Amino acid sequence: MSARSVTATAARVLAQLRRDPRTIALVLLVPCLLLTLLKYLFDGQPETFNRIGVPLVGLFPLLQLFIVTSVTMLGERTSGTLERLMASPLGRLDLLVGYGAAFALLATLQATIVSTFALTVLGLDTSASALAVIALAVCNALLGMSLGLLASAFARTEFQAVQFMPAFILPQLLLCGLFVPRARMASALEILANALPATYAYDALDRLASDGGLGPRGTLDVGVVLAVTLLALVLGAATLRRTTA
Repeated sequence: MSARSVTATAARVLAQLRRDPRTIALVLLVPCLLLTLLKYLFDGQPETFNRIGVPLVGLFPLLQLFIVTSVTMLGERTSGTLERLMASPLGRLDLLVGYGAAFALLATLQATIVSTFALTVLGLDTSASALAVIALAVCNALLGMSLGLLASAFARTEFQAVQFMPAFILPQLLLCGLFVPRARMASALEILANALPATYAYDALDRLASDGGLGPRGTLDVGVVLAVTLLALVLGAATLRRTTA
């Protein structure tokens, strides 16, 4: 792996995003608007907002980075950019790490803005450290990035890439325990939920919000998220070809 190639790849991805201010605005501002909506939706139930606020701050990057990465990578595949890059000395690992670095920076900015907004403007009451919430949000963003990279290999149009979100990410958010405790679900759904990476991402955030720290089980949850991220990156790397099929 070449540090110069990784830096060049990350800079190119960030330059592409900078030329698309609408996407940046959506990534940075939409979570704040949604949290504001939830704040007033549970206006008479502050304990409910405090319970789901921290997990949502950490899960938003997973959702948004999945969409951004899958659409961006699909554009590189269909435009021939990826084929030209793979024909150069740039290695697969350089490309993947460069993408990860660029989107991790975007996720850090998003998580910082959203966390600060929730804690200061919306009055989110939690014993969790803001830095810990941001760190978990970045981990979840990397998970979303790796899954988006993998999903882009199975789409042929941007519309198809976007549809992977409700087909693959939304069920994970519904089953992770954010809306209904998994213990109350049908046994088949509970078993399925325990096999999904978003469940472990949510559990880590939930423990952070309720206990103020991860603890041994929360650390294991983070380990599972990172392991799935690496696995998705490996599988995603296998879809990167020197020539277009």
